[in-house]
Amino acid sequence: MKKTNAVRILDQLKISYTLLEYQVDESDLSAIHLAETAGIPIELVYKTLVLESDKHGHLVCIVPGAEEIDLKKAAIASTNKKVALLKMKDLEPLTGYIRGGCSPLGLKKSFPILIDISALALGKIYISAGMRGMQICLSPSDLIKACNAKIATLI
Repeated sequence: MKKTNAVRILDQLKISYTLLEYQVDESDLSAIHLAETAGIPIELVYKTLVLESDKHGHLVCIVPGAEEIDLKKAAIASTNKKVALLKMKDLEPLTGYIRGGCSPLGLKKSFPILIDISALALGKIYISAGMRGMQICLSPSDLIKACNAKIATLI
């Protein structure tokens, strides 16, 4: 199994996790399709979204895979007036990751990271391991610690 930067960070921090590999369908990179393909409940899959803001540059939000982020709530939580999803063409140059393989761990630069409060009710969640076809399963509290995330209402 390939070690990604996200996995290396968890190893360095001695955080417990499991890796799950799954078959990638390039025509459908949605979290819902990922959950179906990998055989995991969609409620446990969280997606990493990168936003640009009017005041404080970029931020990263981790939200449930089947949900849409509420941009107004994300703006309030990040003390911005307005936020918008980053354009796809800007994702890799900014984060080092491609769509369907963006992890909140091991980003090219350091950004404020917000995780939806819903994750706290779960014992474990799945996030991207930093490449398509691989997910990291870990406790939300360990993820918060690993990427210095703040809890917010984002959906």
